[in-house]
Amino acid sequence: MNAAQLPSVAPEVTATLVEGLSPRLRKRLDVAVTKLAARPTHRDGDTTTIEVDDETELRLHAPGGVVAKAEDITCGCLLAPACVHRAAAACAAPAADLAPEPAVQATPEAPGPASATAPAAALGLDAARSLGLGVAPASGSGTAPAPTTDIAADAALGLAPHVTPNPSPDLASPPETASPDQRAAAEVLWAAGAAVLEAGVDGAGAVTQSALLRAAHTARLRHLPRAAGAALSVVTLLRAARAGDPSYRTADLVTALAELLGTAHRVGTASGAELAAVRGRVRRPYSPDGSLRLYGLFTEPVVTDSGHGGVRTWVAAADGRLFTVGDVAPGGAGRALGVADRAVRLGDSALTHRELGRAGLAVSGATVSPDGRLGAGKAVKAVTARGVAWTEPPLAALWETPPAEQAARALRSTSRYADPDGAGSDLLFLDVELLGAVREPGGTCLLALCEGGVRVRLTVTDDDPALAHRDNLALLAAAPGARLRIIGRLIPATHPRLTLLACTHPTGEGTVDLGLDRLRRADLPDPSSLARSAPPQTAGPGGSSPLYLLERRVEQTVPAGRAALGLLGDVTAETRRIRRGGLPTAAALLTALCASASRRDRDLFGRLLPADTDGFAAYWLAAARYTAAVSESLCTAAWNPAKVDPTAVPPVPVHGAAE
Repeated sequence: MNAAQLPSVAPEVTATLVEGLSPRLRKRLDVAVTKLAARPTHRDGDTTTIEVDDETELRLHAPGGVVAKAEDITCGCLLAPACVHRAAAACAAPAADLAPEPAVQATPEAPGPASATAPAAALGLDAARSLGLGVAPASGSGTAPAPTTDIAADAALGLAPHVTPNPSPDLASPPETASPDQRAAAEVLWAAGAAVLEAGVDGAGAVTQSALLRAAHTARLRHLPRAAGAALSVVTLLRAARAGDPSYRTADLVTALAELLGTAHRVGTASGAELAAVRGRVRRPYSPDGSLRLYGLFTEPVVTDSGHGGVRTWVAAADGRLFTVGDVAPGGAGRALGVADRAVRLGDSALTHRELGRAGLAVSGATVSPDGRLGAGKAVKAVTARGVAWTEPPLAALWETPPAEQAARALRSTSRYADPDGAGSDLLFLDVELLGAVREPGGTCLLALCEGGVRVRLTVTDDDPALAHRDNLALLAAAPGARLRIIGRLIPATHPRLTLLACTHPTGEGTVDLGLDRLRRADLPDPSSLARSAPPQTAGPGGSSPLYLLERRVEQTVPAGRAALGLLGDVTAETRRIRRGGLPTAAALLTALCASASRRDRDLFGRLLPADTDGFAAYWLAAARYTAAVSESLCTAAWNPAKVDPTAVPPVPVHGAAE
């Protein structure tokens, strides 16, 4: 049995079953989950049956594909319903996505002195003072503390700069702030996230995960879907890590944990429009966009780690806005190749996805989601229209924006901690000259020269041999000097880097969807040429940055927990190297993080007191957000080579040619 064979279970159901176990059974829960995963499973309609042993069966009834009540999980053992099997099954199954919010909205609370002290209260006095947050002594008169003046500290924690409004009572109403219930839910989320950091992946078993699920359910009821979704993401990644899922990456769990802690922290401090972004939305609403004249750009295959496959077709409007038409469902790479030749689900159009990438559409009654997806409602009408070449207006305008500006826009849309519903896409439109192949530790990529002398590395989106990405990139490496117009997706790195999605045909006739269309050697300017290595290049502005010294400590905390970080001992050598690299804030954060991890106070009798999990979580969050911000700054600088002194950057070793 694996998790994919089980129906999704609502977070509150899992939390209720785990909370109902006795302390003795809670200790056995992780072992029970592991044993249950090895048992055979079969499904009959809405009911999934797990054979616990030769005489006992465990049933999960999931009408609509989701187990919504604890009573829907039944066990035939003698201890049921107080047995460990029901809770183990709920913990082994995937966590269901968020349900729609209740209709009643929370009553906003007028801002008062309590809201001004929320940042320091959430972080703890020591952590707040160390990061420069203004903390005033408590006063019985209710006087508000001194305002925060350190904007850099707020930025490290992912907070927007705090500006005290001073509107006239007759002209403006006070901005909306979080309600007491929302603040309480956020505090529970913070505590659950801090517990994960304290225990690490190995210690964050089913009981710790159930606390996160209960906090997520409470946050949903308090109209905090963004924080609830972050908690569910953490639980999903924790389960993947503990199960040895090959698709699991520690960096993903770091991002999810930082998003959870940062969002929970901001609930108590945000107001107005920022509070709306912190709350988030359960569903992506589609808004009417009238009539649209769309021009096809390209089609890309979509294959996810969860076993889903399909395609996404990109189109552009006359004003330059980008939209997508997708078709993704369970099926993997095989489905992606098949769906490319199916008709798009939009109006009365008979175009396939592959054809739409080179043709056009006239749409009336269009509906669009905040991320640019076109809706396919009954009121939407669409008919086939003429497409245009990439060199003709209005598509040609996409390639007129300088690469540095495109990279900055794409970086804003791909930021790890960006607020939802942000505008913009992560695509770049470049005119390049191919230079050759560059061998890297993870494989071979293609080096190209674009406007402004920027050398960008082009990599594949997916290594699946069923897709054409890898073979096409290898053929293009054999055409140095070829000039192409390309579309790629930004990869945030310390050097310019893209995943190559589409390009003009090497012969200049038409375009190539590099994940679906396969180039042939006869398509190259010189069919007999072999792959050549690119000339040596200098490292980018972040090539020798010591930021990784802080990044690896942030990542080490997640699998190993706080205690393991506290065993590092003296980090003076690392902080000295970071300071020499011009990052004094990173050095201070590393020192504070390791000191907080190793600090354990004792009472008057010499007994160890509980660790300050809140303070450690605050330092870890500051370090995680700081490293993300600096990495994004280095990525932006890499796309502006004119601002970098090439004599001050060490050269990169010469790479060999691709085989």
